[in-house]
Amino acid sequence: MPNPYAALLERIPLERREVDVLGAPTAYWVYGDADAVTTIVAVHGFRGEHHGLEPVVAYLPGVRVVSPDLPGFGESGPVPGRTHDLALYAEWLTAFAGEVAPGAVILGHSFGSIVASAAVAGGLDTPALILVNPIGAPALEGPRGLLTRLAVFYYWAGARLPRAAGDAVLRNPAIVRAMSVAMAKTRDRSLRRFVHEQHDTYFSRFADRDVLHEAFVTSVSHDVREFAPRIAQPVLLVAAQKDDITPIEAERHLATLFPRAQLVEIADVGHLIHYETPDQAAAAIRRFLAPSDVDTR
Repeated sequence: MPNPYAALLERIPLERREVDVLGAPTAYWVYGDADAVTTIVAVHGFRGEHHGLEPVVAYLPGVRVVSPDLPGFGESGPVPGRTHDLALYAEWLTAFAGEVAPGAVILGHSFGSIVASAAVAGGLDTPALILVNPIGAPALEGPRGLLTRLAVFYYWAGARLPRAAGDAVLRNPAIVRAMSVAMAKTRDRSLRRFVHEQHDTYFSRFADRDVLHEAFVTSVSHDVREFAPRIAQPVLLVAAQKDDITPIEAERHLATLFPRAQLVEIADVGHLIHYETPDQAAAAIRRFLAPSDVDTR
């Protein structure tokens, strides 16, 4: 499928780079000019990689975006000798941002919202935090808690089966497509096809089943509420009114837990804001990052 955001992305300078973080190679992509006033480090969600956030980047010309693949996903290697739990991911993000883009704004989508919040609460130096489709409540308690429980079994089975069989199950195209269909809300057929193609292409680019299982357990064992009270920086929450993972009521409550947070709600979209309404997400980000007359956000 043609990428509906390709024309916008072509106007933005892009460079692939690599850096060693915690003893493992981290691949990352830099969008925009080096002399941009604002730099954002963008952290993708579970099973994804940097391509997933490109539609949002497409609507942020003039902003420098540094977009890494999480350890064990995409082109980044897993961290040797470590369990890929939340402590590891938060440590990795803190080290990566400090090495590549010190002082940058931190953005996290979905699972990336948990990683970003944990890192910032733990001391990652940043002027602001942006969370898109934040995980604002336990996934097992969401509107599709039953499906999440089935997912728990799916990832458990994938980790327990003989390696070849388990890997085949976890990368099964039919299951990947079912996940994509469940999350997509748009009625635009061409956009739906693009979303499904993106998931078909990038959703199985994980290093191995052990990393995937550890990341999944992390994703359903934590949520942003744990860290919200300890984050003093200004926070933007970009939430979807039809999100099946975190209902909008939970997102509204989450906003009250931060000392300084604002919530932007996007209608008629679910957990794929970054694919289906990236223009609205980017507009909210631009408003949030623009200083007011009294130097507040």
